[in-house]
Amino acid sequence: MANPLLGTFIHGVGGVSASTCYVPYQKVKKWSWDTYWLFQASFAWFIFPFVIGFLTVPDLLGVFENSDTTILINATLLGAVYGFGGMCFGFAIKHIGYSLTYTISIGISAILGTIVPLIMHGEFVEKYNAAGGSTIFIGMFLALIGIALCGVAGYRKEADLKRNAVEGANLPSFDMKKGLTLTIIAGVLSAVFGISLEVGAPVAELAGKYGAGNYEGNANLILSTFGAFVTNLIWFLIAGIKNKTLKEFVDVKSIGAKNYGINAGMSILSGALWYGQFFFYGIAHVQMGAYKFASWVIHMSMLIFFSYIIGIVMKEWVAVSKRTYTTLLYALIILVVSFFVMTYGSMQGE
Repeated sequence: MANPLLGTFIHGVGGVSASTCYVPYQKVKKWSWDTYWLFQASFAWFIFPFVIGFLTVPDLLGVFENSDTTILINATLLGAVYGFGGMCFGFAIKHIGYSLTYTISIGISAILGTIVPLIMHGEFVEKYNAAGGSTIFIGMFLALIGIALCGVAGYRKEADLKRNAVEGANLPSFDMKKGLTLTIIAGVLSAVFGISLEVGAPVAELAGKYGAGNYEGNANLILSTFGAFVTNLIWFLIAGIKNKTLKEFVDVKSIGAKNYGINAGMSILSGALWYGQFFFYGIAHVQMGAYKFASWVIHMSMLIFFSYIIGIVMKEWVAVSKRTYTTLLYALIILVVSFFVMTYGSMQGE
């Protein structure tokens, strides 16, 4: 039996996993970004999805063999499109930090990844008019307001950091224009990942019939992540050849065995945390009952909230003015309110 409250809690666990997935990079030494990214992507989008998929879905190969080929191809191709979004997301963090990247990018993804599938299936009006539907859409509108305020806070942060830099403060680089562009691209393409999961939903349903239970989402997740992995593999292999960084994968001597072990371990941890968000997403999605379509926006809202906490822990906002900090605080409050509103709407529907 579906349990939206339990589903919301599990979405929260996934949010913690997602919002911390790039933190381990801070411990990576003497590796280029290209090497780290390809290493973690191999685990996030290929190794973990396939291993966990085979462990949790009975006769996984049989599920694929009996699924519509068109669905398999389309879900994988959409995952490949998302692969570019993942790259933009990683680079955006380097320009505008964790909290803004997660808030804006995931906020865009939350809205598009929820609305587009409804339009695709012709269910937008039906879901809106159903019990609790209008409540969920009100929550989504509040989320948009929160996202816009985060953008305002970002521009104010840029001005604050530039002013402090003039005064001689030793501050990290901050490029709102470049970072915001990358973040918007990442947000749109992240929504494509959600659409990919929706397209592959019949595969998950078939896995459920094969006895996968709460883990049925691990079947279609493989399709989406594999597409993303292929995109990143091609891109970063070319980048590695061009930048002559591929040797870092095997050059243990130059950085030392200890550093290599730490780099590999942190990269694997990044991959595990990224994969964990959608492992828990799949479990939570099953629990959302009649309003499974709200899973994406609730899950993304969790990411936004916990990414802000990460931003505080990493002291990204210590050098900003009280006005800037207050703006971001208002944005966070609105986003949290939107989360509760959407959860309440899901409970009404159930």
